[in-house]
Amino acid sequence: MSALKEFSTYSKDTPTERPGIDGRAGVFVPTDAVDVAAGPIRAGAGIVGFGNPDGTLTVYFEANRFDEASLHKWENKVRKAYDRLVLVAPTVSKAKMNASTLELVGYIDGAGIQLKQPESVTSWLQESNALDTAPESAVITFGRR
Repeated sequence: MSALKEFSTYSKDTPTERPGIDGRAGVFVPTDAVDVAAGPIRAGAGIVGFGNPDGTLTVYFEANRFDEASLHKWENKVRKAYDRLVLVAPTVSKAKMNASTLELVGYIDGAGIQLKQPESVTSWLQESNALDTAPESAVITFGRR
């Protein structure tokens, strides 16, 4: 992680409880400490979550394993993972992870996604050979449901 990144994982800015409907969760990308080939997080995934009292992170993720057209864009993957998180939906796409394995890059709530480190998202998607899925802006609004 570069010395310029002030927005590190599990800081005072990390959401520390499971959000309710429309509540705020963190948006993450893997650090170099994650071996994407070994799983559970697949290349290009959208990852959301919150901090636990023991210093770990509970995350939900979506990588569009089945190539649904509606989940091509990264922000749609983030939204799908967020919806599972707030609804506590049954899924195998969740994990409890060491905070050093993920970088907090922004927030999501019921209104949209606000990226604080958009360059980290771009790097993650470039490494994943998924740059065509990158968001066009650091602020993504969902509009009305």
